[in-house]
Amino acid sequence: MKMNVGIFICALFLVINSINGEDPYRFFTWKVTYGNIYPLGVKQQGILINGQFPGPQINCVTNDNLIISVYNYLNEPFLLSWNGLQHRRNSWQDGTYGTTCPIPPGKNFTYMLQAKDQIGSFFYFPSLGLQKAAGGYGGIKIYSRPRIPVPFPFPAGDHTVLAGDWYKRGHQRLRHILDMGKSISHPDGLLINGRGWNGYTFEVQHGKTYRFRISNVGLSTSINFRIQGHVMKLVEVEGSHTVQNTYNSLDVHVGQSLSVLVTANQAVRDYYVVVSSRFTRRVLMTTAVLHYHNSKIGVSGTPPGGPTTQIAWSVMQARTFRWNLTASGPRPNPQGSYHYGMIKPSRTIMLSNSAPWINGKQRYAVNGVSFVAGDTPLKLADHFKIGGVYNLGSIPDRTTSSNGNAYLSTSVMHADFRSFAEIVFQNWEDTVQSWHIDGYSFFVVGMEGGQWTQASRSHYNLRDTVARSTVQVYPKAWTAIYIALDNVGMWNIRSQDWVRQYLGQQFYLRVYSPAHSWRDELPIPKNALLCGRARGRHTRPL
Repeated sequence: MKMNVGIFICALFLVINSINGEDPYRFFTWKVTYGNIYPLGVKQQGILINGQFPGPQINCVTNDNLIISVYNYLNEPFLLSWNGLQHRRNSWQDGTYGTTCPIPPGKNFTYMLQAKDQIGSFFYFPSLGLQKAAGGYGGIKIYSRPRIPVPFPFPAGDHTVLAGDWYKRGHQRLRHILDMGKSISHPDGLLINGRGWNGYTFEVQHGKTYRFRISNVGLSTSINFRIQGHVMKLVEVEGSHTVQNTYNSLDVHVGQSLSVLVTANQAVRDYYVVVSSRFTRRVLMTTAVLHYHNSKIGVSGTPPGGPTTQIAWSVMQARTFRWNLTASGPRPNPQGSYHYGMIKPSRTIMLSNSAPWINGKQRYAVNGVSFVAGDTPLKLADHFKIGGVYNLGSIPDRTTSSNGNAYLSTSVMHADFRSFAEIVFQNWEDTVQSWHIDGYSFFVVGMEGGQWTQASRSHYNLRDTVARSTVQVYPKAWTAIYIALDNVGMWNIRSQDWVRQYLGQQFYLRVYSPAHSWRDELPIPKNALLCGRARGRHTRPL
């Protein structure tokens, strides 16, 4: 019997890699299509991956290589981003328009990712336009390597909870409304794993403990998560093991992820799993079911209530999130061995959000600049030295104005490789903001009301604050972070409120190394899609 030569070479390659001890490879083939979905009881056109909504779960181990071939069967370009994955030395794979060309209709692209030095709970999602409002998202679990101790017993099960707000109108209609300068108003409901009221079931066995990985994959709404009659023990926030405090309910802001342990120690019956909106005039709520094995009693009565508009309650809870200093992270050394509070920042960046009107249309801005995409991804323009796509320093690193004046620009900020920065998010608006930095995790050292001043540093937590990639900023308040800029590349800093992101509340941070060494940054992938003014250029092989 003859063996296909390509298969033989691929198999031989994998065998050689395993002999040499290279990190394992995991292969995925995803077909992206439209399909009919009914999340709120109304027929909608959703974005499916392999016919699924939400999309397939990615399960991997620290340092695994993920080879994900994506085939775009939509009638529009498509691009996936990986919320919380750091892509060490490899912003080419980040999957935002500033780094990666979209996959054209009828074409495919293979992402080559590595879960380098990471553990924890994350998710992927479509990053173009308002496609996130149509689905296309899914969970990512990165497990610790077998020899790295985890600070809790291995749970009996591991459940993913993808929750968030949802609109009955399609993503193209929503995008058209925003392009006209109008508001898309409030979401129509909330979903848990793509389902509406009591549409999803988590099964447990009495006496056993389960891990629930909760991600807010919605467009714009903070949520509160709780399980009727059960307490939750927080164990992980976006790749950081935490001090294991217990909670009756937890706030999860847009784009955030966390893990809790839940012990099925109540009477054998069914219980409500509840998600409700936070800081909204009209409180939205949806439920799933926690089903005890062999239960004959379904859920009944009113689901347990939770916090609604209380800001102080949320702030106090956020301050209880602490780093577990004795637990190992993705490596065997304790998390507390990195003394972030003993490093003096070399630069302070102040980022203020605003909601200006520009040319008669609603826009959103950072430091008075509302981002507009260039005709070529910024990373490609940088690599091929294509001028005129963006100007470095086109966004200031601070602003003294909070009156909403702003202008349009393809905004890029410079940063030096291996510098250590303090970033302050200053929120002058009456709504909760949610900020994310691609390619990094950072230390949330402080959050308080009012205006940040240098005196605010006296209240920083410089010992055991949690490291994460998405952080909330409360109304008329500030949040400060410390970040080690140790990952070369072009990285998106954005609002996780996707309406705000789409209308300009984002920019790119160019972390630059003059060495141009493969030790600092991987070369452009051989299979990189080239678009805009980079079309027709030649890539170098990896």
